[in-house]
Amino acid sequence: MRKYLSVLLAASVSLGAGSVTAGNAQDVADLKEYFMKKFPGVEIASLKDGAYALDESLYMQFENVEEFPPWEDFAAKGEELYNKPFANGKTFASCFGDDVTKIRAKYPYWNSELKTVVTLEGDINKCRTDNGEKPFKGKRGSLAHVSGYIASQARGQIINVVVPDEPEAIAAYEAGKKFFYAKRGQLNLSCADCHVYQAGMNVRSELLSPTVGHVSHFPVWRRKWELADKKNNDGLGTLHRRYGGCNKQVRARPFKNQGEEYRNLEFFHTSMSNGLEWNGPAYRK
Repeated sequence: MRKYLSVLLAASVSLGAGSVTAGNAQDVADLKEYFMKKFPGVEIASLKDGAYALDESLYMQFENVEEFPPWEDFAAKGEELYNKPFANGKTFASCFGDDVTKIRAKYPYWNSELKTVVTLEGDINKCRTDNGEKPFKGKRGSLAHVSGYIASQARGQIINVVVPDEPEAIAAYEAGKKFFYAKRGQLNLSCADCHVYQAGMNVRSELLSPTVGHVSHFPVWRRKWELADKKNNDGLGTLHRRYGGCNKQVRARPFKNQGEEYRNLEFFHTSMSNGLEWNGPAYRK
């Protein structure tokens, strides 16, 4: 297992072509080593399936759902939107290129010119506004559908978030890391309290998932979201929707969707899964 981790980390650093910071690579190594010790016998690569990788019976249920995934029809709607011409005659391909399979794995990334973290959902809406269209609203619906379609075309590709050795990029990464480990809300809990220190433990009937592999399956289809949507039974939602929900669960005020706080968090959070496969969209309870 240690040999496997070394291979993952070597691949991650080499893909960064020397621009990955030593601090980020060490954070990835430390977290993977932590979970290797916490879950002996569980391969790091399998954590792309979240908590299902920790329990055989849960994994069997997950596999059954994935045979006829509930997100499939909504990703198909996303494909229609992706290929539907804007009023100016262009499509999303004018922004993202002709090969849709190459899109998901680029995000999130640091834009050295704009000095900011760029996310997939942010660029989906930027493409619309650049072409004279209104941005998609919120963290679900059409935005999640297009994101879901793009994600579905990238399954099996490797997560490789690069943190450039630039002061502003490192500051954004560190801000995301601080957010992840900082306690907040009336319950005084951090992301790490549930998904690092207590990962693998049960909260009521829920098995807490480990941080490594967290972002691999977004946008995610949640049964909880499906039940809440009485009109469309649409349970597909973005990562920032999940961030907002987590903040509410610890009784903290959520930050703005696609705001700097969540974009920096996504930058750090995604990089902790470097070396694992993208496998979204996927089902979660």
